[in-house]
Amino acid sequence: MSKFTKEMVDSYADKLLIGLTKEENDLVLKEFDIIDANMQIIADMPNISDVEPMTHALDDFEFVLREDVAEESIPIEDLLRNCDKYEDREIEVPKVVG
Repeated sequence: MSKFTKEMVDSYADKLLIGLTKEENDLVLKEFDIIDANMQIIADMPNISDVEPMTHALDDFEFVLREDVAEESIPIEDLLRNCDKYEDREIEVPKVVG
């Protein structure tokens, strides 16, 4: 497995449109080193390839999928009547993150 490099992190950050400072880049590289080390610990476990993958944390978990039925949706004008502030079809919501 190849190691992550500063250039790789910068490239991914550019693709995701998030600029990283040198300190943030270093932090990401350190975090990837920790992840890589943990992945290597798992890969080095004896007979790990014989372990069957889990599909769910609970052994007796059962799920039933409901029938997917298309239904008529509520008109947007009716929905907007429940909003305090809106312009055209855009709803103004309170800021919740600093």
